[in-house]
Amino acid sequence: MRRAPGGPGAPGAEPSALWGRIAFWWAAAFAGAHFYWALGGDVGLSVSAGPLATERPLWFVVFGLWGVGALCVLGALLARLLTRPRPGSVLAPPARWLGWGVGALLLTRGIGVEVLLLTGAAHLDASVSEAQRAWTLALWNPWFVLGGVAFGLAALRSRGRRRPSAARALPVRSP
Repeated sequence: MRRAPGGPGAPGAEPSALWGRIAFWWAAAFAGAHFYWALGGDVGLSVSAGPLATERPLWFVVFGLWGVGALCVLGALLARLLTRPRPGSVLAPPARWLGWGVGALLLTRGIGVEVLLLTGAAHLDASVSEAQRAWTLALWNPWFVLGGVAFGLAALRSRGRRRPSAARALPVRSP
């Protein structure tokens, strides 16, 4: 049994859901990283959190690692809602608004920190090393910008999607 080109499950079958899937995997990856760090992992944490990575005060572990990980899981669930073709659903408008809000927050964080670090407007204390600044500029901030774009475009694209028709959903049998 073969599927019709462009049918459900085919590559590019629902291009409007692409950004929702990207937002989902972005949020899932960040959740995984935060849970890894919360459980004691340290790869990549020192360049992200600086001295907090070695000290690990309770508030940082609870709110900064477990809490952010939990928010990322909620973000993944939101992204999943944005990929569903149900524009008439009761959840659709709040999901779109939350998608816009998450996108704006991530873009503000990514671009705002980038601008502050590049212009030197953020007079950082000595506890923030040059290496930490460089990693933030080169590694972390672009990922926040990507997450913001993904959530924003997922919210934008979720508006006009419709459920596939039954005729297109049926597989095509080959002789």
